[in-house]
Amino acid sequence: MNIVSTLRKSRARTVVAAAAVLALSLSACGSDESGSGSSGGTEDKAAAAGITLVKSGKLMVCTHLPYKPFQYKDGADVVGFDVDLLDLLAKDLGLEQEVVNIEWAQVTSGAAFKAKKCDMGMGAMTITPERQAAISITDPYMDATQVLMVKKDSGIKSLADLRGKKIGAQADTTGKKYADDNAKANGYTVIPFNDLAIQTNNVKSGRVDAAINDNGVLYDFVKANPDMAIVTEFNTGEQYGFAALKDGSGPKLVEKFNEVLAKAESDGQYNEIYKKWFGVEPKK
Repeated sequence: MNIVSTLRKSRARTVVAAAAVLALSLSACGSDESGSGSSGGTEDKAAAAGITLVKSGKLMVCTHLPYKPFQYKDGADVVGFDVDLLDLLAKDLGLEQEVVNIEWAQVTSGAAFKAKKCDMGMGAMTITPERQAAISITDPYMDATQVLMVKKDSGIKSLADLRGKKIGAQADTTGKKYADDNAKANGYTVIPFNDLAIQTNNVKSGRVDAAINDNGVLYDFVKANPDMAIVTEFNTGEQYGFAALKDGSGPKLVEKFNEVLAKAESDGQYNEIYKKWFGVEPKK
């Protein structure tokens, strides 16, 4: 092989190598653009539905913890019935749910949404005319009522047995309103508490004689505390909904959740989630 031939082959190899490097570089750039397009596609699902998010790629959800089994901390994670239902919405929109712990009144008044702290609110929230005037609310996803919890050996069976005694109620809830509305007729004093855990533990410690709150959370507490008992239920005919901003993207988020809920109820996902958290199928 002569020198000229060798040089030609060497140059040919150099050109081929350079072309290969260029192709790999272009391929990598194409890959990056494709990845960016994929991420953009996630945002496009929300945008296509007319939804503007507080935080890119996230469904930000405000609540007041704990309210077991609807939402509470399990280690570093927030879990519960409400969390699983809103995960259906988050997944439908290609988002990841992120929970913000906040004062309950900020959710029910709509202040949390106006301040752009969250897109939606959860917390086994009873649908009321006052709340409907302040925020957008989804279709009902669960029926509920109020119950009275006492120590098992207290001898208390009804509100009438609480005359001269103290009843604990959670602030800014329909349970608190029911307790207030019936206080004068039954002669008890209502003691407000900021959250469920403080309320229930004050019955256990004897600081208050009873607690009134939603049936789901107090039955769950009694299950883990056999010294406590539910002695009566009040037929308040309540239904739960999720909250969102009154205007802007709020109504669109509500509309999208209603679609997701209807699908989950028809394909069995709702029943599976309900049984996971309450141990039984929902009543027909």
